[in-house]
Amino acid sequence: MKYLKGVFPVMITPMHQDETINWEGFKNNIEYFINQGVDGLAINGSTGEFVSLTKEERFKAVEVAVEQVGGRIPLIVGTAAETTEDAIEYTLQAEKAGADAALLINSYYAHPKEEEVYEHFKAVAESVSFPVMIYNNPFTSGVNISVDTILRTGKDVGNITHVKESSGEIRNVRDISRKGKGFIKTFCGADDMVLESFMVGAEGWISVGGNIAPRTAKEMYDAYVAGEIDRAWELYDKLLPLLNFLEGSGKYVQITKHAMDLKGLAGGPARKPRLGLSQEEQETLKRLMEQLDVLEASTIHGGEGK
Repeated sequence: MKYLKGVFPVMITPMHQDETINWEGFKNNIEYFINQGVDGLAINGSTGEFVSLTKEERFKAVEVAVEQVGGRIPLIVGTAAETTEDAIEYTLQAEKAGADAALLINSYYAHPKEEEVYEHFKAVAESVSFPVMIYNNPFTSGVNISVDTILRTGKDVGNITHVKESSGEIRNVRDISRKGKGFIKTFCGADDMVLESFMVGAEGWISVGGNIAPRTAKEMYDAYVAGEIDRAWELYDKLLPLLNFLEGSGKYVQITKHAMDLKGLAGGPARKPRLGLSQEEQETLKRLMEQLDVLEASTIHGGEGK
């Protein structure tokens, strides 16, 4: 079982202009991130447009990613679904394919109550033996899971080992990290609160911004771990304009995909109904990337036609 900690970019699912998946680009993007020194990767998350993918595409993404990663770093697979039965199917497939952990959010349309969230997480996790990271994201799912329910779930279910906390409420990260010591660990899911989250106990970061500036994100984390707090803040201050743009835009998928294109990697369009960036948004992104020095061409090409 791989230890989960550090910076995990949550990858896009790159596409050709006709919205079919660019599988070669997907593999090349994985190589790029590994070469950038990230601690792990997450696929089939919100940034990966999992709700816009077919079951077959989600299954294939897991198989392709497991083979490409080849055990070099931990791979977390998003296995969310609206029903418990479907979430179990996705989670079983991820474990069988060789992923290292699952990332599981509650039902995102039914808006389940606390006991329903608990029973959903418990049933899915108990169907497998590998680690499960549960996920609190009220902005996406419409449910803000209480700290008590998160702690109860982690205490009662042995392989629920982590929680991705994306509510933006730093007290949640603090309380889960302290009260859950010994049975559940926290990952930050709010890009614009990451250093604060490390300081109150988070051990990792499922990062959208890590797609765009993976090395800077990793350097910030390493500086924090080494006790070089001033250096960590310096790097965080460099990242924050980009992270704020991602968090506040409502277009984090499109921003990340366009950024990958600008880096010479595989991005492409998002599947409709998501539309592309306006000219103003493209210019803002390019300026932020120039400030971070991440516009240089990649040595690994996975873009359209490459």
